Amino acid sequence: MQTSAALQRIQPSATLAMTSRVFELKRAGVDVIGLGAGEPDFDTPDFVKEAAIQAIRDGKTKYTNVDGTPELKAAVIEKFKRDNGLDYTPAQVTINVGGKHTLFNAIVATVEAGDEVIIPAPYWVSYPDVVQFAGGTPVFIAAGADQAYKITPAQLEAAITPRTKWVILNSPSNPTGAAYSAAELKALGEVIERHPHVWVFADDMYEHILYDGFEFATIAQVCPSLYERTLTVNGCSKAYAMTGWRIGFAGGPAPLIKAIAKLQSQSTSNPCSIAQAAAVAALSGDQSFLKDRAAAFQTRRDLVVSMLNDIDGMTCPTPEGAFYVYPEFSALIGKTTPKGKVIATDEDMIGYFLDDARVAAVHGAAFGLSPAMRISYATSEALLREACTRIQTACADLR
Repeated sequence: MQTSAALQRIQPSATLAMTSRVFELKRAGVDVIGLGAGEPDFDTPDFVKEAAIQAIRDGKTKYTNVDGTPELKAAVIEKFKRDNGLDYTPAQVTINVGGKHTLFNAIVATVEAGDEVIIPAPYWVSYPDVVQFAGGTPVFIAAGADQAYKITPAQLEAAITPRTKWVILNSPSNPTGAAYSAAELKALGEVIERHPHVWVFADDMYEHILYDGFEFATIAQVCPSLYERTLTVNGCSKAYAMTGWRIGFAGGPAPLIKAIAKLQSQSTSNPCSIAQAAAVAALSGDQSFLKDRAAAFQTRRDLVVSMLNDIDGMTCPTPEGAFYVYPEFSALIGKTTPKGKVIATDEDMIGYFLDDARVAAVHGAAFGLSPAMRISYATSEALLREACTRIQTACADLR
């Protein structure tokens, strides 16, 4: 049995691979601090759990509509109206098995061989692989620390061709935490407006994890002319600490939503009925805890940014949102570890941190911009302080 050509075009997720490696080390009794997983350490809110338990007791254990229950679609519609000023009907909403499933459905349902998808780099690891699985061509726009990890309108204009089908915009970003202001999104939107064949995949998964009073905006909100060409994507995983529940959702033009449902009908069918009931509670219930959790993340962010910037040769920009930092360390490339190994790449550096400092992060090459690494600070302040101390020591030992 040989695997398909489509499967051979993709690689396993680097972030999930590192998470698995950390699990293996911990099971073996190794004192390793894992900063690789993109998962909140907070628990799912109790009122969300109770809604799931009640759904089980009420016998909501059967198949649902392929692309979501009417109750969850109604909750998503209200969420988009309340938080983003966007109006959708049930025919314009899709419910999927997590945000990654939304991405997969949208790309596979629309992208053909030769189509191009513009992806700002650094990027979430799954974007290019899903495009390549569908037969499309990822077109990367590099945005380094010198431009706060955000692309410019001029860069976007230069990247668009007659083959461009989608532009993916992720704000706040995984892996950098960078977020586009309303004005920055509007400037990018004005470029896309001039190219009517280009659609926007707006990944807003970290919408509620923002710092320093930053005000969230999404492109269909600030550029109403792009409403009919935008898939606005979100989910319950990050803000509501429901990663394992696997609920993603999106709002967009009805024909696209119908195409996504067609694909989903022949893959997963409906998302878990119990998880959907829990998601209704999450989106419709008390939202006040979101600010408290964001405040806790901000304290952790400040700690990590400060400690990493104290390292000679490492530069760590301060992110506006999400729970990642993306420090750059080109000045450390070429140095030698105490065991005599030359650090030639950021993957070498991550291996050094894991083997010698017992800290797990993910190398920048996995996200399309090196030499750097992604650190998730979705863990306790005590562990973050210890991890950063270990990294400081490991860097000081380089020669």
